[in-house]
Amino acid sequence: MITNGTSKTVVKLHVNGETRDVMIRSADTLLQTLREQLGLTAAKRACQNGDCGACTVLVNGEPTHSCLSLSIESVDQHITTIEGFNNSFIQQEFVDKWAIQCGFCTPGFILNCYALANKHPNADDATIEEWMQSNLCRCTGYQEIKEAVKSVLQKHAGGSVS
Repeated sequence: MITNGTSKTVVKLHVNGETRDVMIRSADTLLQTLREQLGLTAAKRACQNGDCGACTVLVNGEPTHSCLSLSIESVDQHITTIEGFNNSFIQQEFVDKWAIQCGFCTPGFILNCYALANKHPNADDATIEEWMQSNLCRCTGYQEIKEAVKSVLQKHAGGSVS
């Protein structure tokens, strides 16, 4: 870490498989840093208090609300945003099942689905429901999202989705 005298510090973040230098203040959230310094805008700024899931990213494979995480806490962690997925099969399942509508919440749901499929590849309906409740959607009524998640789990049952 290098401090520049203006209460900002240069740190290295591991984002989408690359190590990036960013200059942060101690109060900067991961969401701010991803959007404003790295130009990764798929994690959305919405509720700012961890209720909606629009800002979801993966930190070491775990879904994380980036609006509640400080950038400094993410040093030496592996951060994945939807931009790091490059048209994955999970994204295609969401498109095929019409689980995208306006798209605002979609990145968070896809990242949650990815983590769920890796941790619980044979998840039952209750587990799917539990994992998806951290994200809100105002367009789809959730049925299409659940169908997309179930399709991902069925097509890749027992195997890693990495």
